[in-house]
Amino acid sequence: MSLTPLDIHNKEFSKSFRGFNEDEVNEFLDQIVDDYERVMKEKQDLEKNSKDLTEKLEHYSKIEDTLHNAIVVAQETAEEVKQNASREGELIRREAEREAKKIVEEAITKARKIHSDVEEMAKQSHVFRTRFRTLLEAQLEMINSDDWNNLENDLSETT
Repeated sequence: MSLTPLDIHNKEFSKSFRGFNEDEVNEFLDQIVDDYERVMKEKQDLEKNSKDLTEKLEHYSKIEDTLHNAIVVAQETAEEVKQNASREGELIRREAEREAKKIVEEAITKARKIHSDVEEMAKQSHVFRTRFRTLLEAQLEMINSDDWNNLENDLSETT
């Protein structure tokens, strides 16, 4: 059991012949009591301060753990978002390539059809020109023929 200021204050010493001066001893004991009370008060204050600091430390440790966990979750989420974005980007790129290939193939098909149509029109134009030339030549031949001249003469005579 520890000594208290009251224990010091109430301590009685036996008297002996040629002992210490009682007033000096009492004065010294009073000074010891005052100092001891002050030291005990400081000790209590330090213990309270230590307890408060320990509680704050525990509180801040919990906050630190929470923040650490939040950072870990944020990093994991960021990595997951990054991976998802990468996968989505890859899917978009593939779809764009597929769509571009489809568009190019359709354009090539249309170009071939147009080329084929142009060739067909050129052939039909040639056939038309040939037939038209033949028709014109036949008409010219008919106009230049003697039958036409005779018909013209016959018509002039009747008029």
